Amino acid sequence: MAKPDEKAPQIDKFLGALRGKNRKETIEQNKCMTCDGDAIKFRDELSEREYAISGMCQECQDGIGEE
Repeated sequence: MAKPDEKAPQIDKFLGALRGKNRKETIEQNKCMTCDGDAIKFRDELSEREYAISGMCQECQDGIGEE
């Protein structure tokens, strides 16, 4: 089970309202905040760290900036 980074309660509340799900619970369930897919495999330690911060799986992390 992944351990989410601590954020100010207001930030978690905002992200929950934005995405319609609880960031901490989603990360603890190894799911992606963006696509709802599994977030289990990561390319490297930096990508795993990013997941703890944003809750985005590797594929969604890779897709940032491609749009």
